[in-house]
Amino acid sequence: MAPLISVNKVTKAYGRDNPAIQDISLAIEKGEFVVLFGPSGVGKSTLLRCLNYLVKPTLGDIIIEGKNLGSLSKSKLLRVRCGIGMIFQEFNLVNRLSVLTNVLCGKLGHTGFFRALTYRFSREDYETAVKALRRSGLDDESLYLRRPDTLSGGQKQRVAIARMLLQEPKIILADEPIASLDLKIQHTIMELIANIATNDEITVVMSLHNIEIAKQYASRIVGLYKGRIEFDGPPGALSHDIINKVFGLTEKVTND
Repeated sequence: MAPLISVNKVTKAYGRDNPAIQDISLAIEKGEFVVLFGPSGVGKSTLLRCLNYLVKPTLGDIIIEGKNLGSLSKSKLLRVRCGIGMIFQEFNLVNRLSVLTNVLCGKLGHTGFFRALTYRFSREDYETAVKALRRSGLDDESLYLRRPDTLSGGQKQRVAIARMLLQEPKIILADEPIASLDLKIQHTIMELIANIATNDEITVVMSLHNIEIAKQYASRIVGLYKGRIEFDGPPGALSHDIINKVFGLTEKVTND
């Protein structure tokens, strides 16, 4: 059986020199929790965005469920993206909309054009959105009609996770989803994502710079350095000696 995600010799260059990622090949199976690890600037975010063609690779192929994204029409690519949930460091919520409407935006890919244009959702959609908010840990219904910019960072990320749940994704791509959060909230959000992934059988590809959290939650760690893969294996194989040797990180950074 083919892997859920295949990355075949992918390079992304924004200019002539120093490509952001270079000659990346990965096979990711259904149900894996893969963490892309490395210091800032090594290409983690670029690789994540290549996985759903938010960034188009310069060379190479991204294949999801047997579909080569580079050969798809815009409409077929959109259908593939509907099955890929994104979680961002900065939440990417629309502040002029309520919390509940932000969550309902997760349905836009499955909604007709005119309904999407006017944010017209069914009663069932609203009920599903409320369930998603509760599942994400936001049980206080007084928050649902508030603007996201009135919430704490942890609450905002829970809203973003609830929005992602409405997509019913097969894959979650998460770009440093805890980097903007207080330390005490980071593990709570990681536990939430990990539990959703396990219970819903969702594959996760996440970028992180915190090695201890990566080792705790990942089933597999892919280390990037200068745009290339320098480590790919289980968390237990990623010792501090390997981190310092392969990634050139100081002890201070590895425990960031």
